[in-house]
Amino acid sequence: MTRISNPAPDAPSGTTPAPKKAALASWIGSAVEYYDFFIYGTAAALVFGKIFFPSFDPRIGAVAAFATFGVGYVTRPLGAVLLGHIGDRFGRKRVLTFTLLLMGVSTFLVGALPTYGQVGILSPVLLVVLRLLQGLSAAGEQAGANSMTLEHAPAHRRAFYTSFTLSGTQAGLILATLAFLPVSALPEEQLLSWGWRIPFFLSAIVVIVGFWIRRSLPETPAFEAEAQHQPAKAELPVAVLFREHGSDVLRVVFAALVSIVSTIFSVFTLSYAVNTMHVPKSTMLEVLILTNVAALACIPAWAWLADRVGRKPVFILGALGSAALIWPYLWAISRADVPMIFVLGVLLSGVVYSAANGVWPALYGEMFDTKVRLSGMAIGTQLGFALGGFAPTISAALLGDGVDGWMPVAAFVTVTTIVSAIAAATARETYTVPMSELGRRVPARASVVAPAQAVRAA
Repeated sequence: MTRISNPAPDAPSGTTPAPKKAALASWIGSAVEYYDFFIYGTAAALVFGKIFFPSFDPRIGAVAAFATFGVGYVTRPLGAVLLGHIGDRFGRKRVLTFTLLLMGVSTFLVGALPTYGQVGILSPVLLVVLRLLQGLSAAGEQAGANSMTLEHAPAHRRAFYTSFTLSGTQAGLILATLAFLPVSALPEEQLLSWGWRIPFFLSAIVVIVGFWIRRSLPETPAFEAEAQHQPAKAELPVAVLFREHGSDVLRVVFAALVSIVSTIFSVFTLSYAVNTMHVPKSTMLEVLILTNVAALACIPAWAWLADRVGRKPVFILGALGSAALIWPYLWAISRADVPMIFVLGVLLSGVVYSAANGVWPALYGEMFDTKVRLSGMAIGTQLGFALGGFAPTISAALLGDGVDGWMPVAAFVTVTTIVSAIAAATARETYTVPMSELGRRVPARASVVAPAQAVRAA
């Protein structure tokens, strides 16, 4: 088989601590970022409707609170273009440092906001502004962390290493939920007056830890090799992206709709169970913690499998499995069947959804070459995630009356996850493609090189 020269080699296994350090930095950074992002979602489900929209009908107030969660996704496409450009032109590390600090400051300030009862309409306006800044930060975080880890990873373990970004996301959700468990147990008056602020103020600690770890992370070999070949007046990465990879960006947009499972599970079902079916808050928070503990084990396991059988079959299994399991899970909540809520919740979000969630960093990142990878991942995912962000709002509007009012929500999730699976099925399988050939249109014979051979060729 013909060997391929590789100007931007995959990281060799066992010869440098960089791959492990990059994975650790991605894990911790994502945990920090998504702790901040998810405590907002938890607060939106449990308290924001009451303290920022108290004059509304309770159901309308819930929709309004979910809408403030969703607006965090409005600035994501803009942030994806801006931060993607910076990351592809000036380096992954600069993006990761900026996003971490912006998310931390925005989240801390949410905890310091006055309520509607104190300053009136200014309160929800300020809430929306800070949520927009959170969305701007999140737009570059995962794409930057995924690009950094992918480009440091050994050739035959790229899915496994990039999965640590998503494991960090799950850890962030666990931390956010744990932070709200004691707070949610406070008397209602204390929860609404000062208790809800504590998890937001705690974000300052985790941001400091994440910044300390990321500041010493080296730039990736692939980016440094690409930068050496860039002309002085290089074309804008986003222009190159849409000219050479427009179909891949569109493919990622539709595949990223699978994220709806996460926001429905962590935000909408929490509100539906607690506020409509009167399942105790502590019970649903415990479900979130348990499912994400399961996900911490399942995400790297699915990624390990994807390094052996391919990205596409694992991702499609996760998407279609989630489409099927959302029905019995919502049914269990509508009956307030706590044992079944635990079992089906862990199976849906902890096990099956983790197949798609753990593999997409490699699946999406490997569609693009180094010079546009961060832009391609950021823009594609953030457009797709935008619908995921508004999914709780859409679902709250779709929710019908009566014990079977959840069915339109289940149908909504099913349709979007099937679309996601179809989009992934149209992608090129890349688990045997060397780093230098990712995102490039080359003959099939030259592009399908065993991972071990790719490393030797480097």
